[in-house]
Amino acid sequence: MKAAKLLPNVEGEGTIGAGTKDGEGTMEERRGFELTSVQLHVLAMGLMMCDHMWATLFPAQEWLTCVGRLAYPIFAFLLAEGYAHTGDLRRYALRLLVWAVLSEVPFDLMYGGSVFYPFHQNVLWTFLLSLGLLVLTDRCRARFRPWLALPLTALLALAGYVLGYAAMVDYYGAGVLMVLVFHLFRGRDWKNRLAQLVCLYILNVSLLGSYYYEVTLFGLTLELVQQGLALAALVPIWLYRGRQGHRSRAFQYFCYAFYPLHILALVAVQSWILG
Repeated sequence: MKAAKLLPNVEGEGTIGAGTKDGEGTMEERRGFELTSVQLHVLAMGLMMCDHMWATLFPAQEWLTCVGRLAYPIFAFLLAEGYAHTGDLRRYALRLLVWAVLSEVPFDLMYGGSVFYPFHQNVLWTFLLSLGLLVLTDRCRARFRPWLALPLTALLALAGYVLGYAAMVDYYGAGVLMVLVFHLFRGRDWKNRLAQLVCLYILNVSLLGSYYYEVTLFGLTLELVQQGLALAALVPIWLYRGRQGHRSRAFQYFCYAFYPLHILALVAVQSWILG
């Protein structure tokens, strides 16, 4: 069972996707259509909800999980942005830890059908591992010269990848590295965007792409990897230009609570239907 997940956090410090306040930023950044981090959160939550509805209530409606593939890259991007703007890293990490613990039972009920399922952990543990990897990577790059920092960063990335699989977190090691990709290639120029595209292709198609559809086009039969649909998430991500958008404490708590509560609601409806 696959499920796209949520990282809920939209306050000023440690905000996922925190950027300039409304009204700030250059004219170039504000020109044309754009999405704020709050809008990206809402979009990703809707995509995640589709995926979880497929996982619990509508397993025959595969389009739900197909659109749900876009959710995780958006949340990974928002985590990288939030880390870059947080004013209190320890508080940020503690908040993730608390909600990871609170979300584990609902996730286990959905994923494993019991209150304790030790073979797969919810996505907030993935984000905690990713956050630790970002911290170590930045310390390495700040302390050592590039010729040494580069191979050390590669070793840290490998360690994060292995640990993601060993801890059996959601999206495994590829999910951990996806956050690192958005952190290392944060620029909006074509080089950084090309790097994001190539890295996401490797992570989603080569490493996570185990399920595919056969599509016939002009007499040719092609294989469309389902997880490869995650690359479409780069479209809304690239429409983000650094603005956070409207935020409130009520919305912050809503985002935190949405992850475990909507899973519990779906599991409850599923149990009621199945009797």
